[in-house]
Amino acid sequence: MRIVVTNCNTTQEMTAEIVRGARTAAGPGTTVTGLTPAWGPESAEGWLDSYLSATAVLDTLRTYREPYDAVVMAGFGEHGREGARELVDVPVVDITEAAAHLACLLGRRYGVVTTLERSRGQIEDSLETAGVGRNCAAVVGTGLGVLDLADTGRTRAAFVTAAERARRAGAEVLVLGCAGMTGLQREVGEKVGLPVVDGVTAAVKLAESLVSLGLTTSRAGSWARPLPKRRVWRGPGERPPTPGR
Repeated sequence: MRIVVTNCNTTQEMTAEIVRGARTAAGPGTTVTGLTPAWGPESAEGWLDSYLSATAVLDTLRTYREPYDAVVMAGFGEHGREGARELVDVPVVDITEAAAHLACLLGRRYGVVTTLERSRGQIEDSLETAGVGRNCAAVVGTGLGVLDLADTGRTRAAFVTAAERARRAGAEVLVLGCAGMTGLQREVGEKVGLPVVDGVTAAVKLAESLVSLGLTTSRAGSWARPLPKRRVWRGPGERPPTPGR
């Protein structure tokens, strides 16, 4: 089985971290390839970044020519998943949706610990669209930017502080609210005493399940194939997407 994981930003180092996390969850016989958009924001933090990122990710998928069986979209709260489901003929699993669905199996209410507070609105909207917003007790920011997550010690401390706020708001399960946090779930889960769901690993396991069951996106209505028409994408001479390592 071949799973493609799309980073939502142009930072290659983050793609590498996401792929490492994804591979820890992948079963035997599953290969994981990371894709980094050739253009877009270096980190997605806000509505402008998110819409720009969504278009760049869709363009990346449109121009990627290697065969694959499923797509994992590794941008927490970022836009584009519905467009990707129209675009490709394999299952598309968004880490926001995947993490929330798994969290709902572990507790009545969950909390999301994310990066900057400005991301809360996007995440809340994404959860509502996915049908799991009512189970979210709180979306709490750590005050760290996406690129700050490379400092793992600082990230762990900030996560634990934010997690306590989410717990006080009624969260029984916690969700890592950024793909760049992948790998923290066990350590911070022990510190806060709650189950912690990582969206990247959750999405990989759900993608594997859908492929194994022979299921893919319904074409009856909402996610029907795009209408045939002229569409202008990247300008001439721009470089193609870069596969991650």
